[in-house]
Formats: sequence, structure tokens, C-alpha cells
Amino acid sequence: MVRQSRQQGFTLVEIAIVLVIIGLLIGGVLKGQEMITNAKVSKVENDYKGITAAILAYQDRYGVLPGDDPSASTRFPGTWSAADNGNGNGVIQGNWNSTNNTNESRKIWKHLRGAGFLKGPVDATAAAYQQPAHAFGGLVGFEQALYNLSGHVIVFGTLPGNVVQILEARGDDGNPSTGSVQGNAAATTYTLNTNYNLAYSF
Repeated sequence: MVRQSRQQGFTLVEIAIVLVIIGLLIGGVLKGQEMITNAKVSKVENDYKGITAAILAYQDRYGVLPGDDPSASTRFPGTWSAADNGNGNGVIQGNWNSTNNTNESRKIWKHLRGAGFLKGPVDATAAAYQQPAHAFGGLVGFEQALYNLSGHVIVFGTLPGNVVQILEARGDDGNPSTGSVQGNAAATTYTLNTNYNLAYSF
């Protein structure tokens, strides 16, 4: 007599329980990612406030903008030369993402470090002039007149479109070409899958 093997499948209740568990796991992962993104967005906002405060404190203490300071080489301990001085004309010269240590937009970071407002080396290496990084991995820079903004701006480079939308909604009008926060001189909306260099009025 041949015995037939009985194959048992999952019941509908068991399948439902598995689907609920999978749904909870996916929901937890997505919620965790959202919390991480929100924390990074808050870090960008705090970095803007902190850098602004450091620049204003430097200006209040020495009467000149960091980077533009014509006497920086004699103010601070560390490795300095006359080439580290700015020209004192009130304008930060150079692009926010410059790699040229003779640009004031790079010198600003060495000046702030020399005054103790930012952590980092104060020597003759490129690290002393290096722009800091923000929470999403791009650089933070300083420049004169970017997009449709006049005066100096603090730039957060290579921010994802969804993050820029959040930052705009929290601090400005949501339009990349108007207001005090801008990411594009010509567009009227941000694209989620595009990276932006977001400039804040200083």
C-alpha cells in the first residue's frame, strides 16, 4: 500500500501575521530614515546659525570679516604668513568651493580657526583652509553675491532636492530664485532628484 505524503501550506491567518510583521518592519525602517533625515536637516540649520555667529563674533572682536582680515598673520598662534592676510576691502573674494588657498573664501576658515571659533589646524597645510563639511557630506562655503542674492552668502553644497525643499519651507518662501535662501537663479521650483548648492543670505 502506497502512502501519500500530505503537504501542509500556510493558513490565511499565518500569512496575514507574516504580512503584518513585514509591514511593521518596513514602516520602522522608513520612520527611522525619516528621523535621521530630520536630524541632519536640523544640523544644517544649526551649522548655519553657528557659522553666522562665529563670523559676526570675529567681526565684532577685530573690526573686519574673517578671510578679509589684513592683520590675521600677526593675531594668532600657529603657522602664518603675510599671504594668509586678506586685503581689508570688506568683500570676501573667491568662490565658496574654491581650492585655492590664496582666495579669501578659503582664508576665512583659517582665520576662524585661528581665533578659536572653529576647530581645526592652524598651519601651512591645506587642511587649515579647508571648508567644513555639513551633515549630508557636502562642503560649507562663503561667497559674495550668488544667484539673485546680494552681499555675502553661506553656501551648503550638494544638498538633495527633498532636503532643500524642507529647508526652504522652514526658513524661506520655497522658491529657489527668490527670498533669503536660494538654490537656483532661474528656477521657480526644486526637483526632488536634483542636488543643489543652497545659499543663505548672511
